[in-house]
Amino acid sequence: MSRIGKKPIDLPKGVKVDIAGREVLVSGEKGKLSQSFHPDMVIKQDDGTLFVERPSDSRQHRALHGLTRALLNNMVIGVSQGYTKKLQIEGVGYRAELDSNSLVLNVGYSHQVRIEPPNHVQFAVEARGKEIIVTGIDKQVVGEISAKIRKVRPPEPYKGKGIRYEGEYVRRKAGKTAKL
Repeated sequence: MSRIGKKPIDLPKGVKVDIAGREVLVSGEKGKLSQSFHPDMVIKQDDGTLFVERPSDSRQHRALHGLTRALLNNMVIGVSQGYTKKLQIEGVGYRAELDSNSLVLNVGYSHQVRIEPPNHVQFAVEARGKEIIVTGIDKQVVGEISAKIRKVRPPEPYKGKGIRYEGEYVRRKAGKTAKL
């Protein structure tokens, strides 16, 4: 049995869910999200609570049960609270800045790297250009754009320079030793 799939999803105040067949629209104070789910999964709403049920105990239905519930829960959290990812920039002369609503990175290349935010995603730069905050309502899009920013200059193992997630541990290597 799917332990995650059996858990009910409590809807916070101000969150509305419209279920139309396999399409689910979740709207809240931060925005609206819609997603299409597998037609075998049954999504029910009862007194401010969402339930996901599966038709059989087959392997595919068990996998879809937990996935459907997790995606619905992420949508509910996104429209009520939102998601945030923080990235840190390490390195002398490395910094980020905002130009209107796009992010401009100076990370050791001969040119600046400009990243445009997708819909419902905002960038913020703090700590004198050394910290980037990505916020949005869709967990997948926030994680994806954060990974795209990190990919511009991933942290290198010798000096630790680059862009990393907040709290990410970068394993350091010893450099070359001089021969006499």
